[in-house]
Amino acid sequence: MSTESIRERVEEYVLHTYNRFPVDFVKGEGVYLYDAEGRKYLDFASGIGVNAIGYGNETYKAALKDQIDRLTHISNLYYNDPLADAAEKLVKATGLSKAFFTNSGTEAVEGALKAAKKYMKLKGRENAQQIIAMEHSFHGRSVGALSVTGNEPYRTPFLPLMPGAVFAEFNNLDSVKALVGDQTCAIILETLQGEGGIYPAEEDFIRGLRALCDEKDIVLILDEVQCGMGRTGSMFNYQKYGIAPDIVTCAKALGCGVPVGAFVLNEKLAEASLVAGDHGSTYGGNPLVCRAVSTVFDVYEEEHILENVNKLAPVLEAGLDKIAAESPKVLKRRGMGFMQGLVLAPEVKVSEVVAACLAEGLVVISAEGNVLRMLPPLVINEQHIDEMLTKITKVLA
Repeated sequence: MSTESIRERVEEYVLHTYNRFPVDFVKGEGVYLYDAEGRKYLDFASGIGVNAIGYGNETYKAALKDQIDRLTHISNLYYNDPLADAAEKLVKATGLSKAFFTNSGTEAVEGALKAAKKYMKLKGRENAQQIIAMEHSFHGRSVGALSVTGNEPYRTPFLPLMPGAVFAEFNNLDSVKALVGDQTCAIILETLQGEGGIYPAEEDFIRGLRALCDEKDIVLILDEVQCGMGRTGSMFNYQKYGIAPDIVTCAKALGCGVPVGAFVLNEKLAEASLVAGDHGSTYGGNPLVCRAVSTVFDVYEEEHILENVNKLAPVLEAGLDKIAAESPKVLKRRGMGFMQGLVLAPEVKVSEVVAACLAEGLVVISAEGNVLRMLPPLVINEQHIDEMLTKITKVLA
């Protein structure tokens, strides 16, 4: 079936909430995608940070095929082995206490907000309903997650949203302190903003937030849906700062392709927040997605994924810095590890650069602030970085 035919059917039957590029991907191998005409593309978007182990990993494929033959779904009314395995590995990786599996990052944020609110109620602080979030943040599209997303174009069409959300300036601790009061329930932020323009958190800011939350008994929620699972060289980005959240949310690379997310609570929140009947999910944590999660952790260990990111991140950053220094169309590079962005000059439209890269056989995406965003699979090698740099240089020229 032709790409044009597929495009027409999608436009006819699927609600138009995405402006899709005119390409029909049908296969992936390693770090490459192939369209219906057999054309090859170097993937530096990885399904918006999902496909961390690339395409066609044999260990991952074998595990999912085996699980499909065994059992895909039973509901959370019963125990299952993959759930136990995935939860144990996730809890140990985060250094926290208890995990709850969801179907997406958005649902993970919703669960984290509910846990924070319940914690305050159990503490006798029922009036503590304020959530402090960050400007330019992104936490999801549902009403609760959208309420703490600091991007007005996303929020405005759906006002009024959940009450009590206020916004501070990212990396400005004083702006957060100015909002804190007896009514404050939680502070939520990405440790590396993705959709908002690839802004890493500064160490003093993160450490200051942790100290502030400890002092005031405020719940610190770190959203690592995009920047977690090894993307910056540690399993979770907050581990680079030597702190731990009260709750962390994760998804995307957690399952490397199956729809799964999770929020993980520390011991304090696990012991005094959600109890039986407070939260649930029909599909969350079913045997199929949990087998995927468990296998992803195995692949990371067996294939030394974190070591690869730490080894090649300086190479990637140096190449992008060179482009930023030499091209008048690029103002600067921002990012950490394998989560990088090139800030383009105002006269350059990032959407046109993304389209031109696609025409050159390179898949990249954009972020707020005219940023060209790169989220490659964590299994790329130096040759792939060189290929990407060559293609972007050509496009910008």
